[in-house]
Amino acid sequence: MSGTRASNDRPPAAGGVKRGRLQHEAATTGSRVTVVLGAQWGDEGKGKVVDLLATDADIISRFQGGNNAGHTVVVDGKEYDFHLLPSGIINTKAMSFIGNGVVVHLPGLFEEAEKNEKKGLKDWEKRLILSDRAHLVHPRRPCNRLSLPLVVPPPARPAVFDFHQAVDGLQEVQRQAQEGKNIGTTRKGIGPAYSSKAARTGLRICDLLSDFDEFSTRFKNLAHQHQSMFPTLEIDVEGQLKRLKGFAERIRPMVRDGVYFMYEALHGAPKKILVEGANAALLDIDFGTYPFVTSSNCTVGGVCTGLGIPPQNIGEVYGVVKAYTTRVGIGAFPTEQINEIGDLLQSRGHEWGVTTGRKRRCGWLDLMTLRYAHMVNGFTALALTKLDILDVLDEIKVGIAYKLSGKRIPYFPANQEILQKVEVEYETLPGWKADTTGARKWEDLPPQAQNYIREMGWRWQIQRFDDPAVLDKDRADPGRPRPRQQPQ
Repeated sequence: MSGTRASNDRPPAAGGVKRGRLQHEAATTGSRVTVVLGAQWGDEGKGKVVDLLATDADIISRFQGGNNAGHTVVVDGKEYDFHLLPSGIINTKAMSFIGNGVVVHLPGLFEEAEKNEKKGLKDWEKRLILSDRAHLVHPRRPCNRLSLPLVVPPPARPAVFDFHQAVDGLQEVQRQAQEGKNIGTTRKGIGPAYSSKAARTGLRICDLLSDFDEFSTRFKNLAHQHQSMFPTLEIDVEGQLKRLKGFAERIRPMVRDGVYFMYEALHGAPKKILVEGANAALLDIDFGTYPFVTSSNCTVGGVCTGLGIPPQNIGEVYGVVKAYTTRVGIGAFPTEQINEIGDLLQSRGHEWGVTTGRKRRCGWLDLMTLRYAHMVNGFTALALTKLDILDVLDEIKVGIAYKLSGKRIPYFPANQEILQKVEVEYETLPGWKADTTGARKWEDLPPQAQNYIREMGWRWQIQRFDDPAVLDKDRADPGRPRPRQQPQ
């Protein structure tokens, strides 16, 4: 046929071409997951956002971290605390998935489930799937030869501790003795577990469920390796192997090939898949404020490696951010307020760590850290939390730039010593002095609060803002702020 079109032929409308292209992409690449990530140093309210989005999700998944995470969700007046379980496990109509990028502490998993069962969580074991490629955090019982009160909190009742956790505590004690400071880890053994994984001596769930004699040999070797590094560490190897064998039978019905599970979910009947990040961008092992970071990739790239899915299956990426900034533990914090402002934010915001119980450090919103988090994650939308904590302030400061030696710098410093030296340039905005806790749409916010959010949008270049209280409402609200575009 010739390349000319018959006179009665019409080119397809642009909308039809786009719809057809999207349908073709969906057919070839599969569904796309919605990702919820922390945009600061954690504790931004990710659990709340996940809980709202999970109401119509088919699958909710974790892709990194371990029981060092802490998400609090309040449902019908009951407060649930999640550390290893996806916080979407509350949704009885959805499946929850723990991916291969997570390190799993089996005793902690069951203890967490039992605590939440007492609060009303039901049939969780029927809705949980564990990737067979997830690594284990290994258990042991506390013994007298290890000075546990100096390393980990003494248990309130007979409990199973893990030797990764004990090593985590010993390493912190060593750092304090040698350097005069420690990292401030949660002492949950997450770092040592990932270290075993990287050293290729770790053990996975699939190993536990396969040849138990081979698993036992490798477990003993791993235990002896840690004992050679820490002579005071004593492990009841045979007792723990017996306990692990019992755990193996409990989790066996929950375990699946994680890569195949996700592939089926993406390419089978259309499903809404929600991915729940733990920790946050500034705690990422590569992009965070190293070395005061977690031990995994909690930015968007970790979704692919932690679930076994390709990049084209990443859809919406929500960055969750507080209207101010908090941090647990030590490390650089340019906008920290060690004064009455910091105290007010801490008390009004009830800023205590869910996992550690530690008081959170508080400060003004830092747009340099947020722009950096956006560079790494490419957020498609922002979920803003705790705006109401600022309701009582006459004026509010926002960190808009960093200076070194009196000159603005366009990047977020990698080196901690340099980051400690930056001078923060602030912009002062008027407060709204009004109660915003009842706001459910953009028009409900005072003009000054709207202006505060617009300032964030323009300087951060995020195209859409969603309040967690209205995430399940119309997201095309024309009143939502649209930031100015940078020139091309």
